[in-house]
Amino acid sequence: MVDVFGATSTTEDVLSGINLRGKRIFVTGVSAGLGVETARSLTAHGAHVVGAARDLKKAETATAQVRKDAEANGGSFELVALDLASLNSVRACAEGLLKKGEPFDVLIANAGVMATPFGHTADGFEMQFGTNHLGHFVLLNRIAPLIRKGGRLINLASAGRRFSNVDLEDPNFVRTPYEPFVAYGRSKTANILFAVAFDRRHRGNGIRAAAVHPGGIQTELDRHLDPVHIQKTIEQMNKQLASEGKTPFRLKTIPQGAATSVWAAVVAPADEVGGQYCENCHVGKVVPDDVTITAVSEGVRSYALDPKNAEALWKKSEEMVGESF
Repeated sequence: MVDVFGATSTTEDVLSGINLRGKRIFVTGVSAGLGVETARSLTAHGAHVVGAARDLKKAETATAQVRKDAEANGGSFELVALDLASLNSVRACAEGLLKKGEPFDVLIANAGVMATPFGHTADGFEMQFGTNHLGHFVLLNRIAPLIRKGGRLINLASAGRRFSNVDLEDPNFVRTPYEPFVAYGRSKTANILFAVAFDRRHRGNGIRAAAVHPGGIQTELDRHLDPVHIQKTIEQMNKQLASEGKTPFRLKTIPQGAATSVWAAVVAPADEVGGQYCENCHVGKVVPDDVTITAVSEGVRSYALDPKNAEALWKKSEEMVGESF
């Protein structure tokens, strides 16, 4: 590629000169943060974006600028209802999209929750695994027939995947003591593995899938965290980075955080990102299990890209939701 982007690149940097008129893109979680900016940047370059949100009233307010930028640049925007913590809602959303029958060029699974207190979805799944992975698993598989040949699926993962591999023996913490970030890590590793398995199933039809890590950003995703704890964690991380001769960690802006999503969705070559984990607008490297990951963006463990692990997760997910794809 001619242009080289990195950690500080913004959505406008990566979409500079890109015309998305005629493209239809589906984005979940458009009521705040990254989802809003992802939708805004895409519509500002001419795309038609269908945004999904649990709270439509909140989303209407949050996406006011999205509509303005869309109108000014030949794009368009619409909202649909989706509660990923309820498979009834997920299936209703999918049914509505399938009934309309309008194809998509890209699906971006952006919505999610982080480090929540222990709880369950409407269907009895641990909240983070159920919302971040299983809700998207059902939704995206159901609307997969709407993806145009040459289209893409982009799953938002996280550096949180370094906290844990998936646990397919006890996904709902029935026997395992609940730890919020372990649960978050399981769900984010699942997002990567889902992309790996989806890519394998669909690349023969010219459809590719990738997982992206947006970077460290302060958004509503942090609402269950203590700000003092966040600051202490950053301070500890920077002490470790300094001892290794590395530059200090800095939080990204929301436009910087959404940049990797739109880069992987509409800018990067499909064969470059298909089946991969991306961060800072490039494909992330695999870090051996015996190497300590100190920073938020330093590659991915091999378990998150392991095809056998991905297939095992797919099978377990089908069992849990009672559907085969």
